[in-house]
Amino acid sequence: MAIRTIREIGDPVLNKVSKEVKEITPRVQELIDDMFETMYESNGVGLAAVQVGVLKKIVVIDTTGEDPILLINPRIVEFSGEQTGNEACLSVPGKTGSVTRPNYVKVIAQDEELNEFEIEGEELFARALCHEIEHLEGHLYVEKVEGALMDVEPEEEE
Repeated sequence: MAIRTIREIGDPVLNKVSKEVKEITPRVQELIDDMFETMYESNGVGLAAVQVGVLKKIVVIDTTGEDPILLINPRIVEFSGEQTGNEACLSVPGKTGSVTRPNYVKVIAQDEELNEFEIEGEELFARALCHEIEHLEGHLYVEKVEGALMDVEPEEEE
């Protein structure tokens, strides 16, 4: 496993649409392992493959530090409610902004064997799911910020 370089805002790869994963090759498995290691090393709660420069629909999330979740080819199929709160991003270091998102989401994705499964999230987990899945479509949370981006202390970044 290796720590990968996280692409930062302004890098054109972050605005590209990721491609569907059709098979799990050794390179894809290595990418997944590296993404988890990179996310944890960076103290993040989520990471999309595009953030390490790979245009594949792969997301890793762990909002608790104890529950790593892998989502391959994820898509939001249901959402409800509303929450507004501060968000940050490993690709937008040192900044945070207020974003309104659904309070509940249902996602269909695939696991490491490409078996389809459904996962539901509320509150922070719902926010993380929306945030990371938007990365796969070439979007950053800063497009949704209400008001101005604010500077944050490094330990507050998600």
